[in-house]
Amino acid sequence: MLHPIFSTVLGHPELIADHAANYAALIRQEASEAGRGLVARIVAGVLAAASAMLALGLIGVAVLLGVLQGSFHWVLVVVPGVALVIATICAWMAARPFPGYGFDDLRAQVDADLRALHEAGARHERN
Repeated sequence: MLHPIFSTVLGHPELIADHAANYAALIRQEASEAGRGLVARIVAGVLAAASAMLALGLIGVAVLLGVLQGSFHWVLVVVPGVALVIATICAWMAARPFPGYGFDDLRAQVDADLRALHEAGARHERN
């Protein structure tokens, strides 16, 4: 006698095709989620680096203007401070722990399928 999986494949190949298509859709969905998280972190890192460079340039200009004018103006602190705040926020977003899009749904589905195959095989051997 054939294992139940073989009789299903031979008797209903459309079920196997649908199952494979569903696996492909699940892989595509999980890869998309992981890609979005990775792209967001890369963009935040690039923005953090650009903002930090801008802040360094603005701090240099503020020091230069402060020395040349011989007086203190709040604008000389606020403008570089804004760039530093933006750099800090972006760096925090880029450095957050990775949410771990580890294809958990796909693993759970494969485990469920393997359990079902083992149970079907065990029932088949008992009969």
